[in-house]
Amino acid sequence: MTPAWTIISAFAGALLVLLLPARMAIASRAIALAASLVGAVAAAASCLTRLNNPLDPVWSFDRPWIPGFGIRFHLAADGLALTLLLLTGIVAVAGVLFSWNVERRPRAFFAFFMTIIGGVYGVFLSRDAFLLFVCYEIVILPKYMLIAIWGSTNKEYGAMKLTMYSIGSSALILIGLVVAYAASGGKSFDIAHLASAHYAPALQAWAFPVLFVGFAVLAGMWPFHTWAPTGHVAAPTAASMLLAGVVMKLGAYGALCVALPLFPQGFEQWKPVIAGLALIGIVYGALTALSQKDLKFVIGYSSVSHMGFVLLGIAAGTHWGLRGAVLQMISHGIIAGLLFGIAGRVVYERTHTRDLTELREFDLWRTLPGAAIAFTLATAASMGLPGFSGFVAEISVVIGLWQFSPWLVPVVAFGIVITGAFSLRALHKAFFPVRNSDDAPPSLLPPLTWPEISAISLLIAVSLAIGLYPKPWIVLIDDGLRSPVFHSILSMP
Repeated sequence: MTPAWTIISAFAGALLVLLLPARMAIASRAIALAASLVGAVAAAASCLTRLNNPLDPVWSFDRPWIPGFGIRFHLAADGLALTLLLLTGIVAVAGVLFSWNVERRPRAFFAFFMTIIGGVYGVFLSRDAFLLFVCYEIVILPKYMLIAIWGSTNKEYGAMKLTMYSIGSSALILIGLVVAYAASGGKSFDIAHLASAHYAPALQAWAFPVLFVGFAVLAGMWPFHTWAPTGHVAAPTAASMLLAGVVMKLGAYGALCVALPLFPQGFEQWKPVIAGLALIGIVYGALTALSQKDLKFVIGYSSVSHMGFVLLGIAAGTHWGLRGAVLQMISHGIIAGLLFGIAGRVVYERTHTRDLTELREFDLWRTLPGAAIAFTLATAASMGLPGFSGFVAEISVVIGLWQFSPWLVPVVAFGIVITGAFSLRALHKAFFPVRNSDDAPPSLLPPLTWPEISAISLLIAVSLAIGLYPKPWIVLIDDGLRSPVFHSILSMP
C-alpha cells in the first residue's frame, strides 16, 4: 500500500457515509472506522517499507494541475511525513471509537470527521505549496461544523473563534507563499524550488515572520493561542481529539517544513523571538492550567504548554531540536487525544460535568476504575515520565535547546515542574478525591464500553511503544531532516 491510500480512504469514507440511505445512518460509524483503519494501515505499511528500504527513492506522485501558474499535484512521503501520517491514522481510529455513541445526524458527523482527516493527510503529503494551502483550507469548514452542531459549552462562540483565527492565519500564509512565488521568478509553487531560490535578506526579514506566524497560530503559539482552549472545550470529543491531536500539528508542520526552508535567513534573524514566545507559552499554559476548574480547560491549556515545546525545538534550529519538535508533535498528538477522549467521552458522558469539584461526588476511582487507571497513565505520559513518549520528545527538545542557548534550559525546567503540578492536581481532584466518612455513597456509573477500551488501549500502547523503543520513529524523522530543503537551516551556526 502506498501513502496515497491515506488520502483516498479518508475522502472515499466521507463520500460513502454521505451516500448512505437515512435508514442506515448508524452504519456510518462502521464505514468511518473501516476508512480510518485503511488509512492507518497504509501509513504503517509505508513506514515499515521506508524503514526496510531507506536507500530507495522517496515515494512520489507528480502530475500537472494548473500549468499556467506552475502548480502541480505533487505528493511525496519522506520519513518525517510518514510519521505524521501514522499519527493521523492512529488518532482517526481512536476518534471514531470514542464517537461510537453518536446518534444525532451520524452521517454528517462522520462525513465532516473524515473530511478533516483527508485534509490533514493532504497537508502532510503535499510538496507543492499551493496544494498544501488548499488541503490546509479544506479542514476549516468541517472543524466549524463539528463544533457548532455537536459541541457544547459556548459551542457557537468556540467554533466561530477558531474559524476566524484559521481564516486570519490562512491570509498570512497565502501572502507569504505568493511573495516567495513572485520573488523566485513566478514559475513554480514546488516547495523544493521555492526553497532553492535566493531571496534578498531584506525580504526575508519581513516575509518570514508573516509566513511563520500564519502557520504558528494554528500551532497554538502565544499570544495567538486563545482559540485553542476555547475550541477544545466547545468541541465534541472526536473534534477535540482532532484539534489537539493532528490539526495543531498542521501549523507546526507548516512552520517547520515550509516557513523555515523558504526563508532561512529570516529564521536566523527571528529565532530568538520565536524561542522567547515558545518559553512564554510553556510557562503561561502550565500556570493557567493549574488554576482551571474544568477538566477540559486543564487539558486545553496543557496543549498550549506542550505545543510550546514543539515551537521551542523549531526555534533551536539544531538537529536535536528539530528532531525533538517532530517527536513532540507525535507524542502530544497521542497523549492529548487520550486525555480528551477520557475527559469528554468517558467521564462527561457519564457524569454530565467536567467541574473538578463536582467530580468529587462520583469517586471515579471506585465507580469507574478503568478510566482512573487510563487517566493516570495518560497523566504520567503528559508529565514526561520515562517510559512514555513525552519523555523522549521533551529530552530531545531540551538537548537541542542546550546546543542553541543553555541559559534558557532553567525556564523550561520550571515549566516542566508546573506541568507536574497541574497534572497531579487534575488527577487527584477528578479521580482520587478526598471523601469524608459521612459523604453519600457515589452513584453507580456504566462501565467502559469495548470501543472505549479499544481506543484507550491503542493510544496508551503507542505512547509506551515510542517511549520504550523510539528508534524507528527517530530513524524516520532523521530521514526527513536529511532532505535538501533543510540543508540551509541545519548548516547554519
